[in-house]
Amino acid sequence: MLTDLETHVTSELGEAVLDHRITVGELTLTVEPAKIVDVLRFLRDDRGCRFEVLIDICGVDWPARAQRFDVVYHLLSPRLNQRIRVKLHVDEETPVPSAVDVFPAANWYEREAFDMYGILFSGHPDLRRLLTDYGFQGYPLRKDFPLTGYVEVRYDDEAKRVVYEPVKLVQEFRSFDFESPWEGPHYTLPGDEKATQ
Repeated sequence: MLTDLETHVTSELGEAVLDHRITVGELTLTVEPAKIVDVLRFLRDDRGCRFEVLIDICGVDWPARAQRFDVVYHLLSPRLNQRIRVKLHVDEETPVPSAVDVFPAANWYEREAFDMYGILFSGHPDLRRLLTDYGFQGYPLRKDFPLTGYVEVRYDDEAKRVVYEPVKLVQEFRSFDFESPWEGPHYTLPGDEKATQ
């Protein structure tokens, strides 16, 4: 059934589909970013697809790639009981056409992708921060974002307001080893040589 859907979608969409594969029981399409709205509209309206529910839009950061971000759309067809994943590759400066006109639920998801990753969406009716504060600098889910952030927030009793201050670490950032003490270390502890005798 998925192979039939794959054949139908790739033949109808033609050059808009850059890559397609079936993995983990789900069809994944990689599409041209400029054609994403047309692809989503086709998947929603075509009688052989009927992907009428937008489940999610998320971002994936690959900092080593020239086209750093993957924007991934998850769609559901309740009538045909099928799911499909549509993804595209985009860099930091190139905006992705907004899918709000096709799926109104995309409004929230695109704002979230913008706020967390800095992915731009052209034609979005209200592209502004959603989960972080308005004065927040940077994008927290990028893999090059510092683990401690840039600023910290606290309430100042004297000023009677919330103030932002640069992060000051009293010690170096530490990396913790979460190895279980019950499994034992990979080296011999003093006294262990007696257990083998």
